[in-house]
Amino acid sequence: MKILVAIAFFLIIASMGSALVYLMKDKGKSNRTVHALALRVGFSITLFLLILFANKMGWIQPTGIR
Repeated sequence: MKILVAIAFFLIIASMGSALVYLMKDKGKSNRTVHALALRVGFSITLFLLILFANKMGWIQPTGIR
């Protein structure tokens, strides 16, 4: 489970980085920035749903604030 979360975080960060590169290169003349940011939102929602599902299945346990 830790590996899946780490991969998801990497994909989210990579998508944000590519959006920044597209923003700087295209200067607003292309929709590549919008697509990269939409992909980031999709990865974030998928990660959130994966964590909820893993909690429901008992694969992860909440630890609370210590």
